[in-house]
Formats: sequence, C-alpha cells, structure tokens
Amino acid sequence: MVGLWVHERPAHCWTVEPTLVIVGAGIVGLAHALEGVRRGMRVVVLDRDERAVGASVRNFGHVCVTAQDGRALGYARDARRTWLDLAPQAGFRLWEAGTVVLARAEDELAVLAEFAASRGDDQVTVLDRRGIDLPLLADDVLGAARLPLDLRVDPREAVPAVASWLAAQGVEFHWRTAVTGVEAGLVRTTRGAFEAGATVVAVGHDVDRLLPDLADAAGLKRCRLRMFEVATPGGHVIAPAVLSGTSMLRYPGLSGTAAAVDVRARIARDQPELLDAVVNLMLTQRPDGNLVVGDTHHYAVTHDPFLDEDIDELVLREAARLLGVPALTVRRRWTGVYASAPDEFLIAAPHPTTRVVSVTSGIGMTTAFGLAPTVLDGLNDRRPGHRAGGGAGR
Repeated sequence: MVGLWVHERPAHCWTVEPTLVIVGAGIVGLAHALEGVRRGMRVVVLDRDERAVGASVRNFGHVCVTAQDGRALGYARDARRTWLDLAPQAGFRLWEAGTVVLARAEDELAVLAEFAASRGDDQVTVLDRRGIDLPLLADDVLGAARLPLDLRVDPREAVPAVASWLAAQGVEFHWRTAVTGVEAGLVRTTRGAFEAGATVVAVGHDVDRLLPDLADAAGLKRCRLRMFEVATPGGHVIAPAVLSGTSMLRYPGLSGTAAAVDVRARIARDQPELLDAVVNLMLTQRPDGNLVVGDTHHYAVTHDPFLDEDIDELVLREAARLLGVPALTVRRRWTGVYASAPDEFLIAAPHPTTRVVSVTSGIGMTTAFGLAPTVLDGLNDRRPGHRAGGGAGR
C-alpha cells in the first residue's frame, strides 16, 4: 500500500511514503497522476467526493485545440497527443470529428478568413455554406471554418475511465477524503495526515478553501455556467463540435483577430444581452444522441444561490435559432463552476515541494494533459535529494 499516516494509525494504515500526493481527482489532478506514473513515481490521489462530480464531468467534452493561442495552444497540442494515446488504453470513446465554427454575418466570415490565414490550411479550412456538412443549420449561416485537429470525448465516460485505468497502473485513490490543510511535505485530511515527497493541489475553484491568501493574490473567482442537454431535433447525428459567432469572442485564437472587434461591436449593438450573460453559444453531441448546449458565464467569489430563468431562455432560444428549429426540448440542465483568474493558468508554489495548479480559463479538458509535464518538471527540480539534470523524463 502507498501512503503514510503520521498521526493516529488505524489497523488499515499505510506504511510507505508516497512520492507524489495529488489533491483533487478532476481532469487536472488525473493529468498530474498520469504524468507521475509516466515518470515512475508512486502516486496517491485524494478527493473529497466518491467520484468526480465537478467541472470535469459537467463540460462539453470538447478538446478545443486550434482556437487556443500562446501557452494554452502549446499545452493543447501536447494534450491532444495524450488523449489519442490514452483513449484506447483506458477504454473510453474519442471522436476525431473536429470543430465547425459557423459564421452568420460578414464580420464573422472576416474573423474566420483572418484566423485561417494565420494558422494554415492544415489547421483551419474555410467553407462556404454548401461545404458545411451539418444536418441542422440556420438559414442565415453564410459559411464556416473547419478545425480538423479538435477532438471530442464524453466527459461522463472519459473521466471515470481514466481514473479506473490509473488505479490499475498502481495509483492509489482515496475517495471521500477531504483535505483540510496543505503544509510543506504534509497533507492533512479528514482521514488523517499524509507525508508527501511532493504535492500537487488541483482543486479548481476551491483553492481559496485551502490557501485563501494565494487565491486572493491570483485574483481567483468562480465562473458559474448554465448548460443544457437537449433532444436532437429529428434524431440527427452531429459529429463535430459546433461553435458560433459568440465563440469568436471567447477563444483567444479567434478573439485576437482584428475582425473580432467588429463582431463584438455588432453584437453589443444588436443583442447586448448575449454580452451581458457572456454567452458562448456552442454544442456537442453525447453518445446517446442528445446535444450538450450552452453556455453562460457569471463571475464572483461567492455566487447567490438563485438562478434567473431568462438566462436559460436566452441560451435555448439562440441555440434553436442556430440549428434552424422552432424550439428545443430540455432533457437535463445544470450549473457548472470553474476557476477564473486574469491569467489562464494558476501555478503557484506555497512551499518548495508543493504546487497549486488550476486551469483558470475553462479549458481544463483541452490543456491539462499538456500542462502536467511542465508542472512536474518544476516540482522535481525542488524535491529533497533531487540532483539537477538527474530526474526521470516523460
């Protein structure tokens, strides 16, 4: 068994010190566990729930590689390779169906043309309306861009499958074990305290529960989303992820184009409610055929518990318009929450052998597997007894 109780020892105590303790079993924590396994480390994962129930299973399952920029783009490209390698090993489904970004105005077409010119034909293909292979399409769609490198998974299937596969590789999971404090070389939990050679805290938006001063310094807030699962009109198959004009204001590869300024100005003039709710109108299809539709973004350290119905009506109305149908039938709806901060990634070192890691831009599924190697590279350099240049590679 891996682990070490350093206070009261029950009969089932652990007797070997773990090399790496990870707090949080969402996709960011699992990515660091995978990287630890790759490096031959002993890995223990602690999570307060009996399974992952947070942002990692409440999202679109969209590995949105191409629309990223800067550091996130590099992480996303690395993560894509890991997703492709891991899916057959861990036994979850993965679709190499790409993304279609729909344009319904001339300024949106200009964004896509500018983006394609910056990335090349192998990453972005601009389509006229006749080239869009979607069974449901609004009459006002003028054209689109296809992003063939993007992937899609069902997060409700993939995340538990990755956890199960890691457990089979020797990673020790302790569910329903809430962490109450993280100190240098020590993780305190509701089931005792663990000594750790290295610690990664990957608790998403709950960094302020453990390290409030660190969260405050990073400007951390909670971004609350409204998302829906709806019946697909006509039972059609929609293979790619589908983005819209509002998505051009969310993803930096698109929002960084000069033409995106005109898109924002037009929406602010014609449909300001979309900007007020920070809508990113997009959808993906689940294996059962239903569509995941969303989403909105509201930011606060602590959110009121009350939800406005007009926000839901706005998203559902706009999604129906995008698909060219009168209305959509909701099967499920939920609130998502993820960490938000001015920087896309929070990587902090409260102690030399501890890293606090949070993807603070809603792209954990896209980037976590690419982010983890960078974090462990820096952490390995500071483990006791580690000699520079002597650590294991990926």
